[in-house]
Parts: sequence; C-alpha cells; structure tokens
Amino acid sequence: MAADAPPLRIVNAELRFPRVDLIEPSASRFIHIAAEIEARPPFLTDSGAKKKVLAKAKDACTRLAREPGVKDAAVFTAILIPPGLGEYAKQRADRLHIARFDLAVLIECDNAETVQRVQRHPAYEAMQRTIAQAASYVHAITATNPRRMGPVDHTRPGVFLFNHFAADNLAQNLAVWDYTAGWFEVETGLDNSTVLLPDDADKSQYSIINHCRWDRLLDVLPSLMFKKTFHSYVLDNFAANNVAAMPILYRLA
Repeated sequence: MAADAPPLRIVNAELRFPRVDLIEPSASRFIHIAAEIEARPPFLTDSGAKKKVLAKAKDACTRLAREPGVKDAAVFTAILIPPGLGEYAKQRADRLHIARFDLAVLIECDNAETVQRVQRHPAYEAMQRTIAQAASYVHAITATNPRRMGPVDHTRPGVFLFNHFAADNLAQNLAVWDYTAGWFEVETGLDNSTVLLPDDADKSQYSIINHCRWDRLLDVLPSLMFKKTFHSYVLDNFAANNVAAMPILYRLA
C-alpha cells in the first residue's frame, strides 16, 4: 500500500456528522489472533469441540496476563456477522480473505520486547498449536495503535467488534475511518475504540483492524440494520475510497 493517500473522496456530502473525538494513541503493542473454527455464521452457539479450544485459550491468556509487561489478555467468541460487507470486498473475494473469524485473541503488552517474550512463552505456543489444529484459517499479527477513541473494557461482558479493513492505501483507509467514525459516536453511543495497525503489512490480509465495545447488542445492531445513513454515510464512503470493512461481533469467551 502506498504511503501517501489519494485525496479523500466524499460522497453524499450533504450528510453531516461530527468529527470523531479521539484521544492519544496507546503506546502499547498488541498481539491479535483470529481463527475460523466453525463455519456456521451467524455463530450464535459454540460446539463442544470449540468450547474446548476456547477453554484452553482462556487458560493460556490467564497465565500470560500474569507475566510482567502484559496489560491484558482476552479471548472472544463470535456472536454474528452484522451488515457491512461492501462492494470492494465482494469484487476482490478471489484475492482477499473475507473475514469469518469466530474466535479472536487480543493481548496487550507494554512494549515490543514483551510481545516477543509472550510469543516465546510455553502457554502462548501451546495456545497457538491448539488453535491451529482446530482452525481452517488463522490470521495472526502484532500491531500498534494509530487511532483511539478510548480504552476498550474487557473486564465486564458486552458486545465487542473486530472490524477487519482492506484498502488499496493505508493512509486513505485511516482518513475515511476518521471521517466515518463520528457516525458511530452519534448513532450508537460509542465512546471507545482501539485501531490495530499491523507491524508487517505484507503478512496481514487487512490494513487495519478496529476493536471496540458496546454494553448490549441492542446498542449497535439496530443502527447497522435500520438507519439509512449507515449505508449512505459509512458504507458508501468506504466504497468510494476503495476500502472494505468486514465487521464481526463477539462476546467474551
């Protein structure tokens, strides 16, 4: 992806939403693992076999969270795939892996050295093997945080989003994220978000991955399904800037 973005192309410019409220990006480094265990959208239930994988991943993350420099380690299981897959993704389905991940792991570390130490930890290696053996596809990255609305609370239940973006140009992807994120603040009450930027773009299917949380499914799903501006303001501007969003909603495992 090119370093310099083409000019941001705005469509339906008569629609106006406030610019998103951002705070300083986190200095943390992240490990994100996403896996396709069971190809059963909308993932409303987990099989016994998947529950065993989740249990092993949770046990590993509990151990890793005790390690010095590890700020958080959480495991998620998918609830459903909401509306939001745009034409850009559909047109590139032959060379883009469409995200259908029903398991996700997110580990937050204080620096890159801690990331490397976690990746060498026996609990992490065992978790990776367990997931790889059960999954038909695994996507694993390390990442930084270029944009943040607020910290995502993993200490209590809720509805968690991992939105996997693919774009021709990273800078343009971030620019259109900036432009559209205010819609989520206004229409869904969103007050938290951590954007993950892969350390190695060549090893990632996705340009960025956005992570955030709502208290309840009712806080977000009706807006995505029934508010016309989700399409005309959010999805249409993604498409106009050659950006695909592949959202998946999760709960804590």
